[in-house]
Amino acid sequence: MIDHTGVNVTDYELSRDFYKKALAPLGYGISLELEGVAGFGTQEGGGDDPGGDFWIGAGEPQTPRSHIAFRATSEEQVKEFHRAAIEAGGTDNGPPGERPHYHPGYYAAFVLDPDGYNIEAVFDSGSRAG
Repeated sequence: MIDHTGVNVTDYELSRDFYKKALAPLGYGISLELEGVAGFGTQEGGGDDPGGDFWIGAGEPQTPRSHIAFRATSEEQVKEFHRAAIEAGGTDNGPPGERPHYHPGYYAAFVLDPDGYNIEAVFDSGSRAG
């Protein structure tokens, strides 16, 4: 079980604003902000970590860039994430849609953030084999 994760970002304020807008449709917001770092977490019902489970911090971005997937509760929420992320300055890396090559019921959208991290929102209505 992962408790939290994070990435370094080139322009902290730009990325903070991007993630605030992109993650809002998923119910995420800033849970804790310190100088040059912000922890994002669910704003409804809290989470296990009061500081958030996804962090960004000013610094040299990791190479290669990471892929981070955020859970959505519906296909509409995936669409809203994609729309908000693009409007916040992200780059489309896969529009909302079914991804049956992962498994049946996998509906996702992908956006590159300002540093090129591949950010995904996924709604999984199917069952995973395994």
